[in-house]
Amino acid sequence: MATSGATALYVHWPFCKAKCPYCDFNSHVSTSVDHPRWADQLKRELDHMAALSERRGQVLSSIFFGGGTPSLMAPETMASVINHAAEVFHFAPDIEITMEANPTSVEAEKLAAFRGSGANRLSMGIQSLRREALAFLGREHSADEAMDALALARELFPRVSADFIYARPQQTEAEWQAELEEILALGLDHLSLYQLTLEPGTAFYSQHQRGMLDLPHDDMARGFYDLTQSLTAASGCPAYEVSNHAARGQESQHNLMYWSAGDWLGIGPGAYGRFWRDGKRVETRSRRAPQSWLDDVTRQGHAIDQLTHDEPLDYAHEAMMMGLRLTRGVDLTRVEHYAGPRAHWLNLALLDQLAEDGLITMTDDHLSLTAKGQPVLNAILGGVLIT
Repeated sequence: MATSGATALYVHWPFCKAKCPYCDFNSHVSTSVDHPRWADQLKRELDHMAALSERRGQVLSSIFFGGGTPSLMAPETMASVINHAAEVFHFAPDIEITMEANPTSVEAEKLAAFRGSGANRLSMGIQSLRREALAFLGREHSADEAMDALALARELFPRVSADFIYARPQQTEAEWQAELEEILALGLDHLSLYQLTLEPGTAFYSQHQRGMLDLPHDDMARGFYDLTQSLTAASGCPAYEVSNHAARGQESQHNLMYWSAGDWLGIGPGAYGRFWRDGKRVETRSRRAPQSWLDDVTRQGHAIDQLTHDEPLDYAHEAMMMGLRLTRGVDLTRVEHYAGPRAHWLNLALLDQLAEDGLITMTDDHLSLTAKGQPVLNAILGGVLIT
C-alpha cells in the first residue's frame, strides 16, 4: 500500500511562443495546439498515475502547472484538469494550485479566466525590470507590460510570486542592488531570484563555449548572492530555499514537497514523479516530445518512458541533496524512517567537524546549513554522503 500523507501533482504544459536563450526546460514552440485533445490525454495520464501510485482518493495538497508557458493554455483546459483531479483525489482544504505565466499583454488578458478555472496562486516570469536585460534574455514583454500584468494578477489572485534573474553579464552589484530594491518595493510575498546559469543545450551555453558570453567570476557571484540575502531578509522576505524568498507563511507548498523529498505525481511531456509504493521509492518520467507523448497516452493511457525503483540509500541522498537547500534543513528522523539509521548514509565524524567549523547546525533530529555553509552546499554534500 502507498504511504500515508499528502501528495502533490505537477502538470507540464510544453508549449512556448519562443525559446529563451537561457532555458533548458522541456519547452517547444508551436502555433497550433488541439486543446480539447490535450485536456483529455492529461486526464488519462492522471488516472494512470493515480492508479500506479495507489494514490486515488488520497489527499492532494497542491497542483502546479509548469512549462513551457501554462498561460498559453486554454483556460478551459486548465479547468478540466483541475476538476478531474478533484474527482480522483480528495483536495486538501487549503490546496495550493499554482500556474506559471508570462506577463505579455495577450496572456494577461486571460488571467481572470485562469482564476475562474481554480488556480489560486500565480508565478510570473518577469526576469528583469530593465529593458536591455529583457532583450538580452529573449523576453517578449517590456517592463511596463510586466508591471501592468503584475498589478492585474494581484487583483485577481490571492497569492502572486515573480521570478527574476541576476548576475547577468556586465551587471554590477550596484546595478543589481538598485533593481532588487525596486523589486522589493513591489511588496510581493514570494520571489524567486536566480543567478543566471549556463545549461548545456541552451543558446547561452553555446555562446559561452564560443567565447561570446561570460558570467561574473565566482567571487563576484558570491557578492551578488550575499547582497540578495541581505536585502531580502531586511525587507521581510528572507530566503527559505537557496533561490526562493517568502514572507512568513507564503512559501510555495508545492516546491516544498520537492525539497522535502515528499511524494508527487507528474503528468505531461517530460514530467516526472517520485513516490513511495510497497516500500520502494518509485520514479516515473514521461516522454519529452509533445507529439510522442500525446500519441502514447492516446494509445495506452500513459507515456511513461522510464520507471525506476530506488533503494533506501538513494532516498537518503535525495532527501539530503534537496533538504539542505532549505533554510529549515532536513528532518533526519523522517529520513531514517525510510532509509534506516543515519550512520549508514551520513559521515557522522565529518558532520561533527563541520559543526565545529560553523558550517552546519545539527541536533538529534535535524540538520541544516548555517549562512556560512550555504554557499558551499555542494562541497558539504560531497563529503558527508556515504555512497
